[in-house]
Amino acid sequence: MSKIHAVITGVGGYVPEYILDNQELSTMMDTSDEWITTRVGIKERRILKESNAGTSYMAVKAAEELFAKTSVKPEEIDLILVATTTSDYIFPSCASVVAEKLGIKNALGFDLQAACSGFIVALTNAASFIESGRYKKVLVFGAEKMSSITNYEDRTTAPLFGDGAGVVLVEPSTDELGVMDSLLYTDGGGGKHLMLKAGGSAHPASYETIDRHEHSIYQEGQAVFKHAVTNMAGASGDIMDKNNLTSEDINWLIPHQANLRIIDAVVNRTGVDYSRVIINIEKYGNTSAATIPICIWEYEKKFKKGDNIILTAFGAGFTWGAVWLKWAY
Repeated sequence: MSKIHAVITGVGGYVPEYILDNQELSTMMDTSDEWITTRVGIKERRILKESNAGTSYMAVKAAEELFAKTSVKPEEIDLILVATTTSDYIFPSCASVVAEKLGIKNALGFDLQAACSGFIVALTNAASFIESGRYKKVLVFGAEKMSSITNYEDRTTAPLFGDGAGVVLVEPSTDELGVMDSLLYTDGGGGKHLMLKAGGSAHPASYETIDRHEHSIYQEGQAVFKHAVTNMAGASGDIMDKNNLTSEDINWLIPHQANLRIIDAVVNRTGVDYSRVIINIEKYGNTSAATIPICIWEYEKKFKKGDNIILTAFGAGFTWGAVWLKWAY
C-alpha cells in the first residue's frame, strides 16, 4: 500500500486594511523610521481596527478566500487547527469560534499555542493526523492580533508586531509530495526571556498587573535574538543535511518574519540564494504564528508542483524548528 502524504491543496490569507507605518509610530513614542528599519527591517505593519473583532475575524476572512479559490465547502472540513497566541478568549478556543462563523459543524477544532513557531507545529500535527488516515480535509491556520498584546509605550517591542492571518488546506495524497520531514524543539529555559507575564493562572489579572503593563509582550531582545539566530539557522541546516538536500535543491526558503538579521543568519547557514528567500517583513512586521502562512499566501502563484520548500521559525517557549515540504500543485 502506498504511503499517505499530507499535501497543501489550497491557501487563503487576510491582512487588515489599516497600515501603521514607522512615521506614525514615531509620533507615538521616541523612535524613527531609520531606527526601526536599520535594526529589524520593518517599514509598516497592519492593525485590526474593526470594533470588537478578534483573531477569529481575520482567520474567517482567510478561510473564506480559501473556500472561494478551491471550491471546498465548510461541511467537508473534518479538522481545524488554529495556531495562535491571541485567541479571542481564554476559552472557548479560537478554532471553535472560527468553526461557528464558517458554518463548520462536522469537525474537531482546537487551538495550538507554540508562539511564533505555531504554524509549523500545527502543520506537522496536521500531517500526522492525515498520515494516520483519521482525517481527510484539515484547515491549518496561523492567525494573530498581536496589537491586542502590544504596549505602544514600549519602543523596544511596539515597532515589531502586526496583525494578520493565513490558512492552508491539507489533504492526503499518495504522491511523493507534501510534508516530507520536520524537526521541532522546545527549551523551556527560554521562557523567561519572552513572555506575557500576567493573565494566566499563575498571575491572574489585577489592578497591579494592569498598571505594570504585564498583559503586554515582555521581551529581552538580546537573549531572544541570540537564540533565534542559532536555532532557526541550525534547524534549517539540520533538516537539509538529514535529507541530503543542498542549497541548489531548495526552491524556496520561508523563514519566520521577525528580524532581517535573523533571516540573514538562516540564509548563510543554508546557502540558499536570496532570490529564493521569501521576505515580506517590511510590509507586515512580525505577525507571530501568521508570518509563514501569510508568506505562502502572497507567493502561492510563484510555487510550482514539486518545489522543495523549507519553513523555519523560532518563538517564545523557546520553541523552534523547520519543515521540509514539496509543493503539490
